[in-house]
Amino acid sequence: MAFKKTLAERLFNISKMSTQTLRNCRISSSAVHLRSLLRVAQLEAVKSKLREVQKTWVPYSEFVRICAEGCSDRDQGLGFAKSLDESGSVIVLGNSVCLKPEQVAKAIQDLIPIPGANPNAARMKELEDMEKQKSLIDQKADSLVRRELWLGLGYLVLQTAGFMRLTFWELSWDVMEPICFYVTSMYVMAGYAFFLRTSKEPTFEGFFQSRFDAKQKRLMKDHNFDLGRYEELRKACYPYSSSSSSSELGNPSSAFDGPKRMQMQFGSNVL
Repeated sequence: MAFKKTLAERLFNISKMSTQTLRNCRISSSAVHLRSLLRVAQLEAVKSKLREVQKTWVPYSEFVRICAEGCSDRDQGLGFAKSLDESGSVIVLGNSVCLKPEQVAKAIQDLIPIPGANPNAARMKELEDMEKQKSLIDQKADSLVRRELWLGLGYLVLQTAGFMRLTFWELSWDVMEPICFYVTSMYVMAGYAFFLRTSKEPTFEGFFQSRFDAKQKRLMKDHNFDLGRYEELRKACYPYSSSSSSSELGNPSSAFDGPKRMQMQFGSNVL
């Protein structure tokens, strides 16, 4: 019985000591968390005071003084000053401290182009997509105009063959001569009307250019191609080549190398 009583007393003492130790550990852990929270709160207070300063550059001594005011301890203020410098919240250069590092970063970015931070990157991508779309539109317009020209050639061949048939087999030259004269006069009047309407010479090249412009405008409308936006992007990305862009809109020979030309210009701008 005495042994059991002694064993029970020792077990009770051990349990009491364990409970007291666990309570002390919890108090110690809570104290650590409280100190951490207090440090974070004091650091945020220091940052708030620094943001209220109107100056961009201040002496290092004044910077340390502001940090010490937030924690009422100069040694801890020096620690805060070092933490702010290491985190990039401020920039320490010798005896001067920059309180607004974003202004320095912006100035450096303006002087040195940073890859991936080009403000015209989105415009360049949009212009590249529109160049590809315009190239496809120009190719389709060119094929449609050439089809019309082949049909016109076929019509002239059939007309000439018909006149030959009427001249040598069905009728005579005395009958066909005035008919040929009036048909030729109609072609001359059509060429004159073409000049009045388009202000271009009534040549095969002028007719091709006029038909190409008409087909191009219709296809741009069908594909919802914003020509105004395209011109705006070209002026923004290539301000020194805006004079040539307007002539390229109606020039089918230079329309197909749009993406290639844009890549060459982009490469020259980068160099």
